[in-house]
Amino acid sequence: MSLLATCIDLSAIAHNMRTVKAAAGGARVMCVVKADAYNHGAREVVPVLDRHGADAFGVATFAEARAVRAVTDKPVLAWLWAPGQDIPEGIDVAVPSLGHMASLIDATRTCPAFNPQVCLKLDTGMNRGGIDEEEWSEAFSLAARAGLRVTGVMSHLACADEPSNPSNDVQAETFRRAIALARSHGLDVSCNHLANSPATMSRPDLVFDQVRAGLALYGLDPLGADVRDGLRPAMRWVATVLSVKRVAAGEGVSYGLTWRAPSDGYTAVVSAGYADGVHRAWQGCLEVGIGGDLYPQVGRVCMDQIVVWLADNPAGVVAGDQAVLFGAGGLGATELARRAGTISYEVVCSPGGRTERTYQGEDRQ
Repeated sequence: MSLLATCIDLSAIAHNMRTVKAAAGGARVMCVVKADAYNHGAREVVPVLDRHGADAFGVATFAEARAVRAVTDKPVLAWLWAPGQDIPEGIDVAVPSLGHMASLIDATRTCPAFNPQVCLKLDTGMNRGGIDEEEWSEAFSLAARAGLRVTGVMSHLACADEPSNPSNDVQAETFRRAIALARSHGLDVSCNHLANSPATMSRPDLVFDQVRAGLALYGLDPLGADVRDGLRPAMRWVATVLSVKRVAAGEGVSYGLTWRAPSDGYTAVVSAGYADGVHRAWQGCLEVGIGGDLYPQVGRVCMDQIVVWLADNPAGVVAGDQAVLFGAGGLGATELARRAGTISYEVVCSPGGRTERTYQGEDRQ
């Protein structure tokens, strides 16, 4: 028995893929599987997404792209790289600056047989990455003259998790202007994408030719609700009760004795700490599910373990019981994020260290 594991439900992944596909209407769906599929395991998740409607995959780095390319024949786009990096064969490349474009053009001139599909990444108002509007004409002209195989343009919404935020409409209009300008320079931009998960689920007018779905594929609502549109959370993080200890009223627990028992009772030591991804910032926010009941985490989070307060332990919790850190039987990742002042993306990316990843569901092959 593993002391600490994430349990990934591949049937939930398949269900969420179908749900996102329906929300996208007739648009293509690029599944974002960066950071090892948001910590769900790209090697197992990508084939499930592939079988249930994915049209393409998106990642951050070339290393991630190679790993995804090994398990799918669908297009794989990478968008986080530095000029001068070796660009792997068989990977689509996003170009976020004139410097990146110059590096890519140099690579194609050095090796004429090398001519990857390219998506031009444009800044439409987020001001994080992408070619600035005043450089669009130069970028489109350079790409056309160099004969780059430009498939489309892409950009990223800054406030998609606020569907009515006027900046979404401003960015969309800027994006439409970019598409028209690219076409006026002779580029055949037929696969353009702006919408991420929240926009896909809430703003059908921003779908364009393709959407880039991430969080929704893993069953978490990108707009911050616990459940939306039938999405099913795919990750459950479970630990083990290592011991149950009696403490007297007023006795302190864990480093610094920062928490003291309000009455005579019992504590349980659970096999997860900050080395495994239980952030110290979760102190006072986390409740652990044991046998269907929630128990508060108390005291300081340690490197290898946490302590939970069982009060008088009416359910008879014992060593060896399963303790749910988040997921079915415990707090939802969205609720934990809300309490901790963060986002569910960070919560599902947290399990690590000694956590083992396991899989279940009918879609496992």
